[in-house]
Amino acid sequence: MTYAIGGSTPDAEFARLASLARPTSPLDASHYVQRCQRVRELMSIEGIDALFANAGANLEYFTGMRISPSERLLGAIIPAAGDIQYIAPAFERGTVLDYMQLPGELHTWEEHHNPYDLMAEILCGIQVKDGHLAIDPDAPFFLFEGLRKALRGFDFTSGANVVNGCRSRKSAAEIACLQHAKTLTLEVHKSAARILHEGITTTDVTRFINSAHRYAGAPGGSSFCIVLFGGATAFPHGVREPQTLQPGDWVLIDTGCRINGYHSDITRCYAFGSPTARQREAFDIEKEAQAAAFDAAVLGASCEAVDAAARRVLESYGFGPGYTLPGLPHRTGHGCGLQIHEPPYLVRGDRTPLAPGMVFSNEPMLVLPGEFGVRLEDHFYMSDSGPIWFTEPSLSVDDPFASLADDN
Repeated sequence: MTYAIGGSTPDAEFARLASLARPTSPLDASHYVQRCQRVRELMSIEGIDALFANAGANLEYFTGMRISPSERLLGAIIPAAGDIQYIAPAFERGTVLDYMQLPGELHTWEEHHNPYDLMAEILCGIQVKDGHLAIDPDAPFFLFEGLRKALRGFDFTSGANVVNGCRSRKSAAEIACLQHAKTLTLEVHKSAARILHEGITTTDVTRFINSAHRYAGAPGGSSFCIVLFGGATAFPHGVREPQTLQPGDWVLIDTGCRINGYHSDITRCYAFGSPTARQREAFDIEKEAQAAAFDAAVLGASCEAVDAAARRVLESYGFGPGYTLPGLPHRTGHGCGLQIHEPPYLVRGDRTPLAPGMVFSNEPMLVLPGEFGVRLEDHFYMSDSGPIWFTEPSLSVDDPFASLADDN
């Protein structure tokens, strides 16, 4: 039997996790001031007069205002020089003021008004007229279309370069939030493995993991959760129907939470019972590919070089090439922060040089169609001296959580 799988109860694991929980402190306003200063520096280099950050992750990143995007225009104008200007529906005034962490004038529009005309008035009022306006790269097309019609004479561009230039390199405070989230989720993984028993369903485990995240200190529970048994593990993001755990099943669990808005995203795989020779071989190959990707993540190397390193390992064992199955059907990794998937990406074609502060998942999944899939996913960040794991990779197919070492 794989070590540390089964043998416990949900109540016992909830108690264990609650004992590990620790309070968190939100980022203070100084972080948002620094971020706005940085984006203004990049805007100056790009010749951009103002950046519009739409409701969502980018508005949160620059202002601390955590408001979900909708069909209504709500966001912030960050001028290259001058104070931030907020725009929102009038009925959201109280909510926006409550969430506001950086001071700035709030402009509101009523439901029957055209908010894009108000945007034009704001820009003219801060002396940005017929200028170079960068649009939030995550903004929907209808928003751009509304701005394009209202702001005649403006030169529009994507804000991706300046936004990603800030967000791709995490600060020490961001790294700390990510570390907390990932450490917490790894403990939840251990607890999920311990409550497995014959007859439990993937739905049962998903429900447990959501509660376990809360007990461990993540107020929102799971931000996502994928639980797969048996042949369903060969589908990277799951299948429609739940499964029931049987002796000998292969298990794949991929889950995460958020701490101060920052994501964890960890995957573990193991056998419910004794691993077969085929499972053991696939696990070891996957582990070797993950290690190769980590070793390739040196400062100054391109993101695509990390992906290539993992694929070389898989191809040396006859998998692939490229995205061909059996093999690795997707990129090796993604950036992670306020969004669970964000630039840059460890994938062919992304030539972004690795730099201090960048954070990535490392998950070169090995998919064997009709059999099972092995995805070992941990994240690392680039320090001034190279990559550092947030969580230690799975030890072995017999002891995936290094529980024997802990016991000793």
